[in-house]
Amino acid sequence: MSCGHCEQTVEEAIEALAGVQGAEADKDAEQVSVDGDVSPEQLIAVVEDAGYEAET
Repeated sequence: MSCGHCEQTVEEAIEALAGVQGAEADKDAEQVSVDGDVSPEQLIAVVEDAGYEAET
């Protein structure tokens, strides 16, 4: 992620997952905080589908 739009795109993609109550992306820290019950594999898949790299 390199800008605020990137953060918003990732947050919206994650928040669309069932079981997620919220997500907060931080481009400077290169991480996302997620409030909800989803697996790391689900998170990685949705972030990659949005066009970004992801790892645990």
